[in-house]
Amino acid sequence: MGLDHPGRMNAPSSITVRRRWLVCGLLLLASAINYMDRQTLANASVRVTREFGLAQEQYGNLEAWFAYAFAAGSLAFGFLADRLPLRWLYPVVLVLWSAVGFATGHTRSYEGLLMCRTLLGFFEGGHWPCGVKATRALLDPTDRSLGNSVLQSGTSIGAILTPLIMRGLMTDEPGSWRLPFQVIGLVGLGWVGLWFAMVRSSDLAGPAGGIGGTSGRGSEGSGSSVPSLWALILSRRMLVVFVVIACINTSWQILRAWLPKFLQEGRGWGESGALYYNSAWFAATDVGCLGAGALAVWLARRGWEVNRARLAVFGGCAAITALCVVIPWIRDPWALGALLMVIGAGALGMFPLYHTFTQDISGTHQGRITGIASVAAWVIPAQAQRIFGWMADRTGSFDLGLVAAGLLPLVAWLALRVGWGQDRSR
Repeated sequence: MGLDHPGRMNAPSSITVRRRWLVCGLLLLASAINYMDRQTLANASVRVTREFGLAQEQYGNLEAWFAYAFAAGSLAFGFLADRLPLRWLYPVVLVLWSAVGFATGHTRSYEGLLMCRTLLGFFEGGHWPCGVKATRALLDPTDRSLGNSVLQSGTSIGAILTPLIMRGLMTDEPGSWRLPFQVIGLVGLGWVGLWFAMVRSSDLAGPAGGIGGTSGRGSEGSGSSVPSLWALILSRRMLVVFVVIACINTSWQILRAWLPKFLQEGRGWGESGALYYNSAWFAATDVGCLGAGALAVWLARRGWEVNRARLAVFGGCAAITALCVVIPWIRDPWALGALLMVIGAGALGMFPLYHTFTQDISGTHQGRITGIASVAAWVIPAQAQRIFGWMADRTGSFDLGLVAAGLLPLVAWLALRVGWGQDRSR
């Protein structure tokens, strides 16, 4: 295959263990802010669709254009992340998406809302190429599952906080949903200050030069043969990556974007109850995310091959997510709430494991790999969002779409099981 698979001896030596995990903590906060700006619309979705007179399909279109733009942004910033210093690129990206989130609170038309949602997706797309490249530089292969769990778990923390903020700031007054967009949009400025105060350029330096782009070689040594980007894109493992991320991200984005509407319009929950539950649901997903990464590390440190441990945990999470098939028959609100929490934990638990697989492909091209994979990660979910909304309009129910979304991770696990090949990361 010609792929590079760095081992433990390639872990960066210029940064202490304590500083590595402090930087990972900042990455967690960036993920939290990313999801806070993203989830404001989902948590205000009922109010927004009523104020603008939108059909379910139109709401799905907002999520679709966010997804298309996220794919484009991931690709663009993925290439930039391999060429520019992350210490400067990352905060610029975060300020841009925060500014668009703030501007969303001032929109007065569906067209304006669609424009803001599209720009938000584009700039938020820069988060993952930067974040995943940073964790690759900071941690060795055995620890990356946990490091990626920390990075990914920030999404849940942000999503936990967002419903609580929305509930505290929204009133019965029409248009009061706008203020949370503005408040959350300002939060990113605080992160930028922390970033420049705590992170040095050397903290993100790979062992063969700067991960920020001075050498661009990532973890490859000077004597190694680095495969071209096209060779990597056309490799078997990248094909598997495309299938995996398309499946798990479609499943996750359906659950994330439609849960508040499903509970309120599909099961008759009140707005307050749905918002408080949404916060608790994301707390459960955070447990699944951190637990999956920790379990994979625990198994690897007890003698399992690294990829075997990752694959086993991934398969367990996929099986849990497939419990969506019983949603149509669950009417008791307590039972439904418990089931959805378990499903959410499984759905998010697959992402840190997915990132570790991509990190085994190339250090030199890590940002571009993440960005290119994000095209599959978001273009397909964009169509799925539209189809989901169309189905909800036609059937008057969200159930069938949720069942289909829950089964997709099993396809991802099968692709990994059949197509990834032997473990070469230890």
